[in-house]
Amino acid sequence: MARVLRYARRYWAVTLTIAIGCLGIALALAGAGSAVAWLFGGYALVVAAWQAVGMVRDMLRGHWGLDVLAITAIAATVAVGEYVAALLVVLMLTGGEALEDFANRRAKRELDALLRRAPQLAHRLEGDRIVEIRADEVRVGDLLLIRPSEILPVDATLRSEEATLDESSITGESVPVERRAGDAVLSGSVNGLAAIEVVASATAGESQYQQIVALVADAAESKAPVVRLADRYAVPFTVFSLALAGVAWWASGDPARFAEVLVLATPCPLLIAAPVAYLGGMSRAARNGVIVKGGGVLELLAAAKTAVFDKTGTLTRGEPELVAIRSAGGFGDEEVLAAAASAEQYSSHVLAASMIGAARERGLTLQEAERAREAATNGVEAVIGGREVVVGKFAFVLEHAPDAARTAIAPGELAIYVAIDGRYAGALLARDRVRPDARAMLARLDALGVHRTMMLTGDAAATAEHVAAELGITRVRAECLPADKVHEVAAIAERPVIMVGDGVNDAPVLAAADVGIAMGAKGATAASESASAVILVDEISRVAKAVEVGRDTVRIALQSIWIGIVVSVALMIVAAFGVIPAVVGALLQEIVDLVTILAALRALGSRRDTAPSLGGSGAKATEPTAA
Repeated sequence: MARVLRYARRYWAVTLTIAIGCLGIALALAGAGSAVAWLFGGYALVVAAWQAVGMVRDMLRGHWGLDVLAITAIAATVAVGEYVAALLVVLMLTGGEALEDFANRRAKRELDALLRRAPQLAHRLEGDRIVEIRADEVRVGDLLLIRPSEILPVDATLRSEEATLDESSITGESVPVERRAGDAVLSGSVNGLAAIEVVASATAGESQYQQIVALVADAAESKAPVVRLADRYAVPFTVFSLALAGVAWWASGDPARFAEVLVLATPCPLLIAAPVAYLGGMSRAARNGVIVKGGGVLELLAAAKTAVFDKTGTLTRGEPELVAIRSAGGFGDEEVLAAAASAEQYSSHVLAASMIGAARERGLTLQEAERAREAATNGVEAVIGGREVVVGKFAFVLEHAPDAARTAIAPGELAIYVAIDGRYAGALLARDRVRPDARAMLARLDALGVHRTMMLTGDAAATAEHVAAELGITRVRAECLPADKVHEVAAIAERPVIMVGDGVNDAPVLAAADVGIAMGAKGATAASESASAVILVDEISRVAKAVEVGRDTVRIALQSIWIGIVVSVALMIVAAFGVIPAVVGALLQEIVDLVTILAALRALGSRRDTAPSLGGSGAKATEPTAA
C-alpha cells in the first residue's frame, strides 16, 4: 500500500486524471450526465492549455516537438463532443510521461547504484579515540578504521595484517578478494566480517570511487543523437497526421472523423522509445564493467569501423616479469637480483615492482638503503650495505661502470642493467605478457564489423611488431609521441575510430578519437577523464562487449521508434475510414505506448548478461609473451 501511495504522489497528474474519471462515473450514475461533459471537457482543455504553454516555450527555443498533435487531438475531441475520448487522451499523455519516468528509473538502476553507494562518513583514529568525520574531510596519511561491512571512503593502504574485501562495485569481480598489509585498497570496496585499519593514500575527490561516480553522472545527463533524430521526425509526422485527419474529415463530411484519426496520432512512442533504449544500453554497459559517457557514444560504438590500441597496459598486462638473470664479473644471480630489487624499492618505475616481486618470490631479503636517488627515466643510484648499487638503462649504468656490456635480447624482451661498486654486475631480462583475452577480443570485434585494427605505441619497433604478430595486427606504428598518435588517428579514413589506451600519454589521442576507451581498472587517470568510455575491469575483452552493447542498443532504439511510427500510422489509416471510434482509438494508443516502452527496455539485456572471460584455461596454456 505504501508503494502505491508513493507512486500516486510521484505521478500526481495520472492520479488526478483517474480521480476526475471516477468522479465523472459517479456523476453519471447519479443522473448528472451534463455535468460529466463539462467536467471532462473542462479538465481536458485545461491540460491542453498547460501543454500548449510548454510547447510555445520549446518553439521559442527553436525546438519543434510533437505536442501540437496531442493538443489538437484534445481540442478536436472536445469540439465534437467526444468527452470520454478527450479524457482518455489526457490519460494517455500523463500516463505516457509516467511510464517514461518509470522506465528511465528502471533502466538507470545499475548506474544509480554507484551514486547511492558513495561513502559519506569515515572513522579516523586519533590516539585512543575514534572520530567520525565526513568522507571529504579525510586527508592523505590519516589512519582510518573500517568496520565490518562498511564501505571504504577513500583509496588507502592496508595497515592490518589481512582483509577480505568485496570489490564488485569497482572491478566487477564477484568473488571477495584477499589483501595483505601494504596492499592498496580501493574506495567503494566493502569490508568483510572483521574490522580493519587503513592509511588514506588519497582524498575522497581523488579516489577511484569518486572518479567513477563523476563518470556516471556525466553518462546519465547525456542525450544521444538518435534521440534528436526522433525529434526531427516531429514535423513530417505532424504534417502527415494533420493531413490524413483533414482528408478523412473532407471525404466523410464528418468532423468526428478528424478527432478519431488524431487520437491515434499522439506521438508518445516516438518521443520515449529512443531515450529509454539508450538509458537501458548505458545501464547494461555499466553492469558489464563499462561506464559509457552518454548515448551518443553507444551510437558511435555501434557504427565503428576501426579499432586502434596502445600496447603496454592495454594489449599487454603492463607488468613486465623477470625471465632471466645474466650475472657477470663474478657476481651470483641471487646477489644481483637482491641488490637490484633493494635499490628499486626507491623507484616509481613499473619495472621496479616487477623486480621487487621476483626477489620476494625467490625468498631474497631486501635491505634498506643508506641513501638513494632516482634519476628520472634512467634508473636508481643507492648505497646498500655499504656498497653503491646502480640499476637502470645501459647508458646510465655505463656512466658508473665502464666495463658494462650490452646483453643480447630477444624480440619483446627488455634488459635492466646492474652495477655494484663501479663494476658491471649483470643484466635482468624482463618480458611483458600479452593479455590472454586479447586475441579473442580482436576476433570478436571483427565479427561485430570492426574489421580494421591498428597498434600505436611509444615502444621500439621490434617490440611492437612482435606483439602485433602474436595478435594478428598488421598495421603498427611504433616509437610514437602523444602528438604522433593524435595525427595517426586523425588520418584514418575508415571511421568511426575506437582508440583504447590506459596511460596519461594516451589522454590526447583518446580525446581525439571518435570513441576513446580507457582501461581504468588500475586507477583514475587523465586517460579516464578524456575518454568517452571507461572499462572498470582489467579485461581487454570488455572493448568487444562495449561494441556489442552499442550495436544492440541502436538496433533496439530504431526498432522501437519505427514500431511506434508504423503502428500509429496503420491505426490512423484504419480510423480514417470510420472503423475505430475516438474512445477505442484512445485506448488502443495507450496500449501502443506500453508496447513501445517494453520494446525499448529490451536494451537492458537480461540480468545474466555479463561479458564472458575470453581467455580461458586453454588460452593460458599457449599464452604468448611479449613486451
